[in-house]
Amino acid sequence: MIVTSSFPVTLVGGAVLRQGDLSTALAFAPILVAADGGAAAVLAAGMIPEAVIGDMDSLPDAAAVAFAGRLHRITEQETTDFDKTLRHVTAPLVVAIGVTGGRFDHELAVMHTLVRYAELPCVVLGAENIIFVCPPVFEVDLPAGSVFSLFPMGPVHVASEGLRWPTTGLDFAPQTLIGTSNEVTGPVRLTADGPEMLVILPRVALGAVVLALTGSMSHWPSRKG
Repeated sequence: MIVTSSFPVTLVGGAVLRQGDLSTALAFAPILVAADGGAAAVLAAGMIPEAVIGDMDSLPDAAAVAFAGRLHRITEQETTDFDKTLRHVTAPLVVAIGVTGGRFDHELAVMHTLVRYAELPCVVLGAENIIFVCPPVFEVDLPAGSVFSLFPMGPVHVASEGLRWPTTGLDFAPQTLIGTSNEVTGPVRLTADGPEMLVILPRVALGAVVLALTGSMSHWPSRKG
C-alpha cells in the first residue's frame, strides 16, 4: 500500500478543477494525494501531496521535479490513473476531485473503479453532483425535495425508506431498471444486497454524505486480488 492514513484522503485527478474544489475537499479530507497529472493542480495551489501515483504520462515536468521524492510510477496500461491511485490508498474515506467534467468515457471509467473498489468509501465531487457506491446500509438526512438518484452498475436490490418512490423489491440492473430522479421525503435509509449501486446526489449534500459514510459501521468486503 502506498498511502495508509487514519484520516480521509483528498484524491486530485488531472481534469479541470472548479474554483474552490480543492479547499472544499480538503475541509473534509485533509490528506492530499495526486493521480498523475493531478499533481499540476496541487503544485499550482502551493501544496505538497503525500504521494503522486500513476503511469506519469501526463505529469508536467515542473511537478515531476517538485515532487520527485513522492512519485510512485505504475507502468501498466490496463487501468486508469484513478484506478491505480485508489487501489493503493487505505483510508476511512476518499474525496475525489478532478476526475469528472472531461471525456465521458473517462467518467464511465471512474464509475467502474468506484464499484471495483467499493470497500473503500469514495465520494466523487463533480460540478453539480456527488457520486458514490451505496454501502450495505446507508442513512442520511437531507432536505425534503432533494433529488436522490440511484444508478445500478450491475444487478442489485436496494430497499429504501424516505424516498418518494420506494425501491424495495425492485430488480435493478443497468439494462432494465434504473432509479434516477427520485426525491427525498424524510430521513433516508438504504439497504443494498451488493456493491453495484451508485448514489448520485446534489453537490450540497457532500457534508452530510461524508458524515454518513465515515460514521457508518457498514462496509463492503474487499474484492481486490
